[in-house]
Amino acid sequence: MTLQLPRPHPLQKRVIIEAKRFNALCCGRRWGKTVIGLDRTVDSAVTHQGLPVAWFAPTYKLLKPAFETLVSTLYPITRRVNQQERSIELITGTMAECWSLDDPDAGRGRAYKRVVIDEAALVQNLEHVWQETIRPMLTDYQGDAWFLSTPKGIANYFHTLYQRGQDPHSIEWASWQMPTLTNPYILPSEVEAARGDLTDLAFAQEYGAEFVTWAGQVFRRIVDAVRPVDDESQPAMIGVDWGRTGDYTVFTVISGTGCVLEIDRFRGIEYALQRDRLAALWRKSGGRTHIIAEQNSMGGPVIEQLLADGLPVIPFVTTNASKAAAVQALTLAFERLSITIPNDPVLIGELQAFEGKPLPSGLIRYAAPAGLHDDCVISLAMAWAGLLRPEQRARFIDPNSGAILDDVPTYQISAI
Repeated sequence: MTLQLPRPHPLQKRVIIEAKRFNALCCGRRWGKTVIGLDRTVDSAVTHQGLPVAWFAPTYKLLKPAFETLVSTLYPITRRVNQQERSIELITGTMAECWSLDDPDAGRGRAYKRVVIDEAALVQNLEHVWQETIRPMLTDYQGDAWFLSTPKGIANYFHTLYQRGQDPHSIEWASWQMPTLTNPYILPSEVEAARGDLTDLAFAQEYGAEFVTWAGQVFRRIVDAVRPVDDESQPAMIGVDWGRTGDYTVFTVISGTGCVLEIDRFRGIEYALQRDRLAALWRKSGGRTHIIAEQNSMGGPVIEQLLADGLPVIPFVTTNASKAAAVQALTLAFERLSITIPNDPVLIGELQAFEGKPLPSGLIRYAAPAGLHDDCVISLAMAWAGLLRPEQRARFIDPNSGAILDDVPTYQISAI
């Protein structure tokens, strides 16, 4: 018996080869995400005989074409089809079931070897669906999952899952960003024609597969600031954002010319070892750098010990005013391209997601969206703030009170 499937194009093959247990594929329109989803579903149904697979879609309308394609593709090895329950039983005993996530608990209680979540960014309450419904379905068979979607902004759980795949610490996750033009069967002229009908943001999202911020964006020109690390640059400042429960500790090393030289990001390490790790990074620089570290909470005792050990640490007291000043200074650095950053997907993802949201009080809250991290951003903002000379302080105004911040950032180092 022969099953006929579309032949994957080169980048679809690459995704299949690089796949891990959990996969987030962010695609431009017409890249072929549904094709690869069907390929992975059929592959599991045939390879893992007797073990069930499932296809999820945000709505029945989006589910129907995929189910019909699966019925047609699997027909030569199908025992029976249940149109009402949208299930296919194969002669091998495998069940392929399709579910609409109009009901976030669809399929609850089932067990699967592989699941595909199509148009994942459109799924309402995707975080709940994944954590409370679909993820437990994979426990019995140690199953895997594929999240396929065109992006829909940054304040979206699909973006969170994509970032997880870019994080080297998330060893079970992989993710890819595939613009429409990487599909060799799409005419570039057609994509360019579409550009003229869309806004820049809409085109970047729908065809460029970019996670764009439609509102609340803090940092711009992020990609323009990405440059190879200048090997001749000398480290001048290390920004330290201490990690708490569930957060990362991040050390960001920056040169006096604004080149980010190194980022050390980790979690789950006790503070004594964190001090040792920071001391080693400082000695690596030849002891020529200053260190600016968050003093809040557990930062105070840690800084006291670092000072006792002879490290030149400047405390950074995080308040709404000091954080706003540091973020505003970093924002201006990106606007003017006064800063360069490495092609680090975690840092870039955090910068793109970082938001400024008005509070009922009229103040602005700077932070990552719920479920995301901003440890790299804060570490970088502190390192950059530490580079500012005293005469630059008065240029930055507290966006909440309008006060000139000439006496708030006491962490500036005039020696640099």
